[in-house]
Amino acid sequence: MNNRSLTRGDGAVIGAALLLLIASFLNFYAAKNCDADGCAVNAWKSELFPLLPSVHLLGLIAAGLFVASRFLPEGRKLLGIGLAQWGAVLAVAAAWDALWSLFNGNEIFELATGAYLSFVAAVALAAVMLLTLRGLPALKAPLLPAPRPRQPQQPQPYGGVQGGQPHPGGQQGGYGYPGQAGGHGLPADQSFGGGQYGYPHSQQQPQAQQQPQQQPAAEFAAFWFAVPVTRPLYAEDGSAQQIAELTPGVWYLAVEQRGAGLVAQTQDGRRGVLQDVSGIQRG
Repeated sequence: MNNRSLTRGDGAVIGAALLLLIASFLNFYAAKNCDADGCAVNAWKSELFPLLPSVHLLGLIAAGLFVASRFLPEGRKLLGIGLAQWGAVLAVAAAWDALWSLFNGNEIFELATGAYLSFVAAVALAAVMLLTLRGLPALKAPLLPAPRPRQPQQPQPYGGVQGGQPHPGGQQGGYGYPGQAGGHGLPADQSFGGGQYGYPHSQQQPQAQQQPQQQPAAEFAAFWFAVPVTRPLYAEDGSAQQIAELTPGVWYLAVEQRGAGLVAQTQDGRRGVLQDVSGIQRG
């Protein structure tokens, strides 16, 4: 389970569900002009059935389905409908039931704090789900910030200046390196017979040292990036199947170069090919 796949909309759904649960324990109806015990009831009292299953439990189930859809593979459906869509429908039903529960007052009982708070929480739950499914940018942003990529440390050359102090070796070029005349503090004409590294002037150095060494091909280094606009992520098998959608403001990990595109990994572990890499921001 990757908590970084949660969005701000998911966080708002969880908050509204907790508020709905708290409201179920508060007094829903209270008897007028009564200060004795037993003059008020909450949603858990049998006298108010089916208020508890039709409003509070239904809202909690809706929130659970909506958030659970973030941790399941994309495309998972129940009876042909996605879990997030199921949650939104049930949340709207809970808000509708909560609205009608406000019209049940009479001359003996009046609405208490739990009734109003249940209605507010149920409406907020349904509204947040619908706005998240509609793709509101403020709710699609990640709930937790993406980890900042580590910046590799630049290695210091031997004999160079490190931390504002010269490297032990005294002179530029370092101890015993060709940048210092002759190496080991000796003049060039007196070091190992006047040649370099022990070879005389008249003797040609070995063929292996005359030929430059071939540099190994640079390997791809993974890096974090963000897209400027919403872009699709396609399956790695080269098909046109879209497996995810990359959104601005979220950091993704590029793990491989695939032609002109990149193989990207989302925060919930899915991998696919980003074909349009123009304007991406490297981390």
